[in-house]
Formats: sequence, C-alpha cells, structure tokens
Amino acid sequence: MSVPDFDLDPDRVTRQNSGMEKIICIDSHTGGEPTRVVVAGFPDLSGLSLPAAVERLRGEHDHYRKAAVCEPRGNDVVVGALLLPPVNPHSLASVIFFNNVGYLGMCGHGTIGLLATLQHMGRVTPGTYAIDTPVGTVQTHVHGHGWVEVDNVPAHRYAAGVEVHVPGYGQVVGDVAWGGNWFFLTDAGALPLCRAGVQELTTFALAVRYALRTHHITGSAGAEIDHIELMGAAQTHGNSGRNFVLCPGGAYDRSPCGTGTSAKLACLAADGKLLEGKRWLQESVIGTVFEGRYRLVGDQLIPSIRGQAHVVAETILLLSPSDPFCWGLE
Repeated sequence: MSVPDFDLDPDRVTRQNSGMEKIICIDSHTGGEPTRVVVAGFPDLSGLSLPAAVERLRGEHDHYRKAAVCEPRGNDVVVGALLLPPVNPHSLASVIFFNNVGYLGMCGHGTIGLLATLQHMGRVTPGTYAIDTPVGTVQTHVHGHGWVEVDNVPAHRYAAGVEVHVPGYGQVVGDVAWGGNWFFLTDAGALPLCRAGVQELTTFALAVRYALRTHHITGSAGAEIDHIELMGAAQTHGNSGRNFVLCPGGAYDRSPCGTGTSAKLACLAADGKLLEGKRWLQESVIGTVFEGRYRLVGDQLIPSIRGQAHVVAETILLLSPSDPFCWGLE
C-alpha cells in the first residue's frame, strides 16, 4: 500500500485556507510528559519583560493558549512552551510555559523538551545555554540525543511539618517548598504509586489541594500551592524515590517533574538527608527517571535536573473562524 505524499509546507497551507490563522508547533515528550513548543503564530510580545508578557497573554490573548493546548487540538496533559527571543543579552532564548488552565513559572520537563526541540531545529549543538523564564534565567546543558541537564532557579523549603485536615483522610502532614512552582510534598502512605493507582492518587491529591486552599495554607506572599507531590519508596533497585505529582489543571505528571524534583531536593537538603553534589534518582509514577543533585551558591540551593526528551511531531494548528471550537475547550 503506497503512502500519500502530504505537503505540510505552512505557506501552502495558508494559501489554500485563506482566512485561517496557523500556529506552528514542535511536540516532544520528556519521560512521558508532553511539551508543545510554539515557534510561530502567537501575538507579538516583543519589548516586554517576561512577567509583563505573561500578563499580556493572560489578559488579552489567552485564547491562543487554549487553542494550542486544550481540546480539540490538545488535552489536559499537554504543556505549552512559547519560544521567544532572549530577554538577557547572554541568553539563547526565553520561554513562557502554559497548560490547560493557565501559566507556569518554570517547567523542568518542558525546558528539557525545549532544548531537545531546539537541537532538532538545528539551533543548538551540545553545549551550555541560558534560557530566560518568567521566574528567572536557568542554565541548560545539552548533551545530545535528547539528553539535557537544567540548572534550575533556586529552590527552598518554605515550611516544614505543615498539618492540614483533609476530609475523608484525616490529618495530613507535609512540607511546602518552591522549585520553580509551589509544592506541597507529603507521603503517599498506603496508596499505590503506580499507573494502576493513578485514580486513587489523583482523588487524594485533589482533596489535599482543596484542603490547603480552604485552610489558607499558601506559599510566600499568599501564593497558591497548585502542585501536590506524593512520595514513596523507589520501585527499581538503585533509584532513590518515587513520586506522583498533580498539576494545576488536574492531570498528573507522567515525568518525575523537574520543579517537583527540585522542591524534593530542597526538602532533603533541609533535613540533612542529601549532601551537596550527591545524586538523587527520582522515579515518576510511570517509572521514568530524572537524575537530580544540588549545589550551594551562598545561601541559595541550585538544583540540577537531568532527563531525556524525544521529539515526536511537527505540527501546524489551523484556526478557522468558522469552527465553533476554534479557540479550544477548557
């Protein structure tokens, strides 16, 4: 059976579909968690700081976020990464991360996916590159074949031994930590940290997040704790631990979560359970692994997360004004 010769040249698509807008994307996954890098088609945000660009997107152009990652073109798991010119003179590029419900400060798996995508595009070779994010500039180290290490923004434990009553579960104790996003980290207990247990884990994590909100337990300056990280023992010999991370939109992270692993490293360091430079192998709930370690720069803890991404698609999203769901379902 012969394979049709599809011409996906974006200019040809535009000519044949006048009136349509298009968003050009490259899709990858890092440890099973998808990243959709937007390389063209979003509104012009030039001249703005990244926090200001996020606010411009949120306030005036949020429908582009929905069109790119929400149904019918995406789903609750997809994380978008808007590729932008660098803000700082020594950086390679800048990025704004977003998902099905809003915008993220930093995304570890997404940064790994972004650099693997840039290598796929021929824009980087193995080496070290700075990437600007809304919460700070991160250093990345491209090793080739999709392997990327990210020196994340400084992480810290904000509060230890926080107690919260969770209806149906009783008293839950955990730590509040920053790893580029806000996390509440607690033990999974008897819940199974495996794919078969995802529904139970999700139900519990949602209940914890709701209880934190109800009891006004937050990060610094009242920031919402929008990520819940449930922890347990590793299931593969030689690894250090396993997690389940509930993301803000209600989906779970298929990867071990770069910012979640960063928050975990900060808690381990604060408890004296992991020394500077020592390796931590973090399993995800589906068994994929990130390698984490940290270094101290003054009083700041800088986590490093290493993982592998695979580019899986080059995509042209078509936005037709006649489509009632042109701007996505949220």
